[in-house]
Amino acid sequence: MDDIRCRQNLRIGRSCQYGDGMRTDVARRLKARGWKVGDTTEFLGLSEQEAALVDLRLALSRSVRERRLKLGLSQVELASRLGSSQSRVAKLEAADATVSLDLLIRGLLALGASRREIGRALAE
Repeated sequence: MDDIRCRQNLRIGRSCQYGDGMRTDVARRLKARGWKVGDTTEFLGLSEQEAALVDLRLALSRSVRERRLKLGLSQVELASRLGSSQSRVAKLEAADATVSLDLLIRGLLALGASRREIGRALAE
């Protein structure tokens, strides 16, 4: 995990570990300023199963966004393919807890992903 990813995680309430590629000097500075530096499970008090579910949601939503952008589609166009709204696609891409795993997978399928590609997205 690079510094940019760590900063993004901090903005959305996640945390970073030293071992995740966060530079030690950055982690030390954050800690000195009162930031909590650790893993997501510790930060949010999640069980291993809950943490795994969060990671699955993030992997699927990231894959939807990357695939949509690669295809040059707007959120409105993807929403049309799903029979949904642009705001719902925005939530889908943000891994919002109100979005079902079913919708995340349907989003990937609507973008032409194969089962194998969905499996690869989950494995990342």
